[in-house]
Amino acid sequence: MTCRFSSLRHSRLLRRLAAALGIWAVPAWAQVDTIPRNLIEIGYDQTAVGRGPQSEYAYYYYNRPDFFGRNVGLRAAIAPAYLDSEIGLQHLLSPTTDVGLGLAGGAFGDNFYDVAQGNYRENESFNGSGGGAAVSIYQRVNPGMRIPLNLMVREGFRYSTYFDTSKTAKNFELPGDQLRDYTRVGLRFGGRQPLLFPALGLELSAWFERQRDFGATAYGFSDDRRLSPATNLYWAYAGLNYQFKPSGDQLSFGFTAGGSTNADLFSAWRLGGVLPLVSEYPLMLPGYYYEELTAIRFVHVYGAYQIPLDEAQRWNLLLEAATARLDYLPGYAQPGEWQNGAGTGIAFSPRKSRYKVILRAGYGFNALRRGKEGTESVGLLFQWDLAPRKSQPPAR
Repeated sequence: MTCRFSSLRHSRLLRRLAAALGIWAVPAWAQVDTIPRNLIEIGYDQTAVGRGPQSEYAYYYYNRPDFFGRNVGLRAAIAPAYLDSEIGLQHLLSPTTDVGLGLAGGAFGDNFYDVAQGNYRENESFNGSGGGAAVSIYQRVNPGMRIPLNLMVREGFRYSTYFDTSKTAKNFELPGDQLRDYTRVGLRFGGRQPLLFPALGLELSAWFERQRDFGATAYGFSDDRRLSPATNLYWAYAGLNYQFKPSGDQLSFGFTAGGSTNADLFSAWRLGGVLPLVSEYPLMLPGYYYEELTAIRFVHVYGAYQIPLDEAQRWNLLLEAATARLDYLPGYAQPGEWQNGAGTGIAFSPRKSRYKVILRAGYGFNALRRGKEGTESVGLLFQWDLAPRKSQPPAR
């Protein structure tokens, strides 16, 4: 029996997706966010075997597009010891051109965790603090279209200083204070919401970033490692989030491919862990330590599917899997080029409340622990939307 997807249903699906993206295509880090948001986000992930880097986040996300009056908004992600913020100036240069003025900084935002072949080398890891500023231009390329296409250009700098942890080796020389300048250019179709498994979303994007380090010096044991004075990063992303009606099944998919030239330990790509809101493009691998793998080039695929377990769709079963093919940074090679992980979890979100809780467990098939492959992890994700509910119109 042939199953047909009627043109009418197909048209309705595309209109629904386009309408949602026209409102929601405003990720937290790469466009001026025009949607009011008031969120608390918490994430924790811990492997069952071995001791890995800190794998957790907790922050308050606030966005108000008219905070300083019409067309001047404020976005801020506030952690206990760190702040990332941007003032968004909508239509400043033209009706289709926005400008963002970013400011970020605080304690422990530049910590470095050294992991090689499953070994968390605490004696070669250290803490870092610092801050910086950036100016961003967001140009709408296709005004009038329902799904936005935006060109982003960002110029910024960051100053970092490093200090020992209680485990850092006494004869390990820390990097000197660093001043980094960076330029990022990207083209983004659609966008991603800064939410935990959003019901709708679509993004196709390509990016290039040039980093320059004005304090590139040797460090480590007898200066056995160096910082690159200039690094190029490039990557492309394709992602989809979609909730099927009326079943409530929800699909999440992401494909990321990236590379680099002249990368060092600070600028190389880091993969691992399952914290979806730890960065704009998280490279998640269930079962692995946070940022366990270090690569100069990679291809990464992640997929998740949620299935309602009750009629009210409050309880959901989460199934997820990820795979990555890597070219490792010299000195950080693994036995194989492919790394694979899978996981499951239970999500709970009351119909009349605005919080979501996910308990999850994962298995890293190729994660090295004590010379063998395979290890488990457990974790918790929590999101609480503090924004007041809109009043509903009276029933007709």
